Amino acid sequence: MIPKHHGKDGQYEVTIPTIADRVAQTVAANRIGAVAEQFFHRDSYGYRPGRGAHDALAVARKRCWEYDWVLEFDIRKFFDSVPHDLVARAVEALRLPPWVLLYVRRWLAAPVVMPDGEARPRDRGTPQGSAVSPVIANLFLHWAFDEWMGREFPDCPFERYADDALVHCKSEARAREVLAALERRMGSVGLELHPGKTQVVYCKDSNRRAPWAGPTSFDFLGYTFRPRDTVGRRGRYTGFDLAASRKALAKMSEAVRGWQLHRSVNLTWGQLAEWIGPVIRGWMAYYGKFRKSELYPLLARINYHVQQWIRDKYRRLRKDKAMLRAWDRVIAQFPNLLPQWRWVTWAWY
Repeated sequence: MIPKHHGKDGQYEVTIPTIADRVAQTVAANRIGAVAEQFFHRDSYGYRPGRGAHDALAVARKRCWEYDWVLEFDIRKFFDSVPHDLVARAVEALRLPPWVLLYVRRWLAAPVVMPDGEARPRDRGTPQGSAVSPVIANLFLHWAFDEWMGREFPDCPFERYADDALVHCKSEARAREVLAALERRMGSVGLELHPGKTQVVYCKDSNRRAPWAGPTSFDFLGYTFRPRDTVGRRGRYTGFDLAASRKALAKMSEAVRGWQLHRSVNLTWGQLAEWIGPVIRGWMAYYGKFRKSELYPLLARINYHVQQWIRDKYRRLRKDKAMLRAWDRVIAQFPNLLPQWRWVTWAWY
């Protein structure tokens, strides 16, 4: 059981397939994906070759500038709720070799063995952690959402990443209409929208100032879209833009505190870089794609903890002046030792 957002939103279950099943699931997933990829929607971005979260975010950003309203929605416990019979029908429609459907049916219905040894039967859902679940989820939602949206609301473009999606609308009335229809549609395929993660948002900025008492921000794929002060050729104005979300920043800050660098004074500089460098590099690569300056306080905080590590490791550098001289010297001689030094060399807590 994995906690969501520091345990605030409950937990979700990750299952671990046997090695033999994982190999077979990967083979089946490749067969399903090779056929389904030919007709998957261009605005489906999750678990697809050559597409990713940054692509979905870039398109969403552009469309938020073009459309005044966004319907943000999330499907409640999608991977635990998707109906087995409809999944089987979707796979069967691909006309793949019979063994593919046979094995998909078996994996869907296979009981889950809990840590205490109890075998729990399942009559719906596709397990998270399964190698075949991502392509099954995309296949199901292609017919349940993507194609349906194209038929019913061709004037409302969307971005979908697995079971998280945004729909862009020209008016609040249209957004409400889409929401009502979407609730009915999800109900007809055995799913339910998450009430706490589904909302109509006004993309407020310097040019869009209509009275609105509802939300003017939303989170998508670890980023927050909201009105933000921007400086451009027109001077200072408010634009609707994205940056790393508070939840994501809080989670990264919690990880930094958990390192407890001051207790690792036995490490060399090289060992320290091998330990924390890949983590920091990953954060910068993902959350620094848009408005990377939002990461600067976090990176400065990491520098502060590294400086504390220096003080504890080298007694002669415990005083501020001595430590800062050593800090400047290390950065000058080894500027690429820690990835955050490309953006931030100052320290702040």
